[in-house]
Amino acid sequence: MQTYTNFERIDDILRRAKADGRGQLFEYETYDLLAASGAESVPETRLLTRGARPSNEELLAWPGDRVVMKIVSPTIVHKTEVGGVRIVDKQPGRIRSTWRRMMDEVPARYADWLERNMAAAPESYRGLGGEALREAVARDVRGVLMCRFMPPDSQAFGNELLVSLRRTREFGMVVTAGLGGTDTELYAQRFRKGQAVVSAAVELMDGPRFFELFRATLAYEKLAGLTRGQGRIVSDDQLVECFASFIAMGRRYSPDNPDTPFVLDELEVNPFAFTDYQMVPLDGMCRFATPGALPTPRPVERIDALLRPESIGIVGVSEKRANFGRIILNNVLAAGYDPRRVTVVREGVDEIAGARCVPSLEAMGRVDLFIVAVGAAQVPELVEALVAGDRAGAVMLIPGGLGEKAGSEELAERVARRIAEAHAAGTGPVFLGGNCLGVLSRPGGYDTIFIPEEKLPKTWRAAAVTDEAGEGGAADAPGGAAAAGRTAFGDERPGAARAAVAATTPTGGDGTAEGLRTANAGAANAEHAPEPDAASVRRIGALSAFISQSGAFLVTRSSRLPLLDPEYLISVGNQTDLTVGDLTARLAEDPALDVLAVYVEGFNDHDGLAFCRAVRRAVLAGKQVVFYKAGRTPEGKSATAGHTASVAGDYMVCESCVRQAGAMVANGFTQFENLYMLAVRLHGKRVDGDRLAAVSGAGFEAVGMADSIQGEGFAMRMAGIGPEAAERIREELAARRLDGLVDVKNPLDINPAADDELHVRVAELLAGDPGVDGVVVGLDPLSPAMRTLPGGARAGESLDDPASVAALLPELAARVDKPVIGVVDGGRLYDPLVERLERGGVPVFRSCDLAVAAVAQYVQGRLYADRLRREAEAGA
Repeated sequence: MQTYTNFERIDDILRRAKADGRGQLFEYETYDLLAASGAESVPETRLLTRGARPSNEELLAWPGDRVVMKIVSPTIVHKTEVGGVRIVDKQPGRIRSTWRRMMDEVPARYADWLERNMAAAPESYRGLGGEALREAVARDVRGVLMCRFMPPDSQAFGNELLVSLRRTREFGMVVTAGLGGTDTELYAQRFRKGQAVVSAAVELMDGPRFFELFRATLAYEKLAGLTRGQGRIVSDDQLVECFASFIAMGRRYSPDNPDTPFVLDELEVNPFAFTDYQMVPLDGMCRFATPGALPTPRPVERIDALLRPESIGIVGVSEKRANFGRIILNNVLAAGYDPRRVTVVREGVDEIAGARCVPSLEAMGRVDLFIVAVGAAQVPELVEALVAGDRAGAVMLIPGGLGEKAGSEELAERVARRIAEAHAAGTGPVFLGGNCLGVLSRPGGYDTIFIPEEKLPKTWRAAAVTDEAGEGGAADAPGGAAAAGRTAFGDERPGAARAAVAATTPTGGDGTAEGLRTANAGAANAEHAPEPDAASVRRIGALSAFISQSGAFLVTRSSRLPLLDPEYLISVGNQTDLTVGDLTARLAEDPALDVLAVYVEGFNDHDGLAFCRAVRRAVLAGKQVVFYKAGRTPEGKSATAGHTASVAGDYMVCESCVRQAGAMVANGFTQFENLYMLAVRLHGKRVDGDRLAAVSGAGFEAVGMADSIQGEGFAMRMAGIGPEAAERIREELAARRLDGLVDVKNPLDINPAADDELHVRVAELLAGDPGVDGVVVGLDPLSPAMRTLPGGARAGESLDDPASVAALLPELAARVDKPVIGVVDGGRLYDPLVERLERGGVPVFRSCDLAVAAVAQYVQGRLYADRLRREAEAGA
């Protein structure tokens, strides 16, 4: 939308302040900046400096019958706390006495506060105390600002607005809006997420879209007169125009803009008050800086050498003992990677496990991927040799302790500095790690994750794959596994790119291409299961990649979710070079991938925004992105920080930016697993809306599903059952003489006497109802009428029975185009049922509340992603 911002005037305001030796505007200069941004109702001001002598006539000519007096100092940001804001009657004597009193009292009060909180003191006051500190504070006071008093239309709670821009290390410029006033921080702490304030990265936002976010806040409800006994005090158009102006300034004065003359560290108005449909800034602050150097671009195209290497080199392999290097070598070869394309750098040995050994990097020649599995102290020398000799396209740094252990900071700095120098010169490989647990690449046909196969089974196979047209087959690949189709970047995949496939049996069976997977604890051994032909093979779920900054998180989630079987498992480590954003951006380009799962503990400088851009590209390409960010402690406060840093802390900003980019953001480990599982299993299903149908033979479960459709940050609606579906359900109930016991409504309690077939039949009818977007079905494992135990556990009951829910529900889930989710609320006795259903492609939860909450979050994410795609198509 059109904004009325005069950037030349703003540049001049900032330039004059810089010439005065300041990186912060005084309040009246901030008002000048706001006027240049297009704000219509900037208050009139006059600076009363020490020694000034305004006449009575000048003071009486000031509009209104009251004036606001504010201390002006580059170091006193929070004025109210030290008596730096006062409202007095417009009487010349009263104005003068207040002005002089403030010039004396405020510096003394601020100095007293600093002595109690010296850690928050500006640098120029450090080491001072007593009278010396008070004199230093007083010297910095420029005067008292006399402002026009504009009485607000309402002084009720929630009628003041905070709007700000803030430069963040990870996400660049972020805009925030919400409940304003002196209690802004309290509101942000006490109200649930998204109610007090909302934030967004300006690079992914515009005024109308940010206004939509703001409409969900309590602040908007108050300002728009949506609460009892209050009228509207500002128009929607005014709010949109204000937000658009701040966003335009955020983009112009961004550290990512190479042409900006200045960067806004923080621009905050707290509050805007409202009088006669005017937005009036009552307090404003602006801190700015000159732009720094942009980060050195990394040659991210070389990530391909990491994902699908044609040759691998390794250093740190023991000939006889199972050190990390030897485990990595064993896993690479166990994946089927051709040992003739592996080179081990080790003196005095000709070969290890069939791989050629050479005494030095020079003797190795150049490889696509080089793996460093030696101690941290040896890494700088190796990095230098790899860079100087152009020995690899990509390097994997396994060693931990680089910059993480006390005393290793210098090593880490040397490594990072040398890598950056090479990239600046356009040379050198890309580096993954250090502290990298390894990578598993099925398209690349290799595995360097140094967890023994016995601890983390990662079954490799030559897999037959059926494409959408029903044509399929297997082809030998250089890595010794099967190639399936072409890579994201147009070349043949040299690995088992389609390992996550399953045989379809007449009963919706659960075999993979080699029978059942052996990865899940307690699963049946399937080593001797026959290999199906290509025509009988289908994938279960979508193809995914899992990127994790924590290697431990990567392998533990993989152990817990073995059936998801990602194409890539990538441990990022401490991001010495390649970042989470780099890897996500590259994988977002791969059309073979449908789901990206990402775990982050911290972003490098500017990389949060790069990651969000990659997420948006992935979503627009039809992918689903599941995200979890560890570390949610509130951002620390300081005397020089505005309110925004307190009310919109690091985690809140991260969650908001990533969610708006299009990712599904989890708030815990379990939720991450649930969303990842649903994204893989339901990627190909239609999600047209948020209307849920729930069915169970257990009354508590039916009610519990309805109780769980809303929570913090998510919501669904209980669908109305259409007349046709309702009538057919009644017929099914009548056929089993249950019609007298069951009312057809949503949620639907079909009675404990309902058998396997009725559970699945009712779920099918609900899924076929045009008014239903998804179905959650409780499978009542303890019901005597249900076949939920393995054969031999109870007479006449077996999961192998074609009439069991273990056979019927996977058939239904594969047949319908809407999500169908199962709930098995029972003990470990029913683990075989859960496993059978999951292997059949059914998402299964062990409690109904978790199921409904996860589905609601997933559906909300899907609908938002669909909206982004529609808007992008319309804009194109």
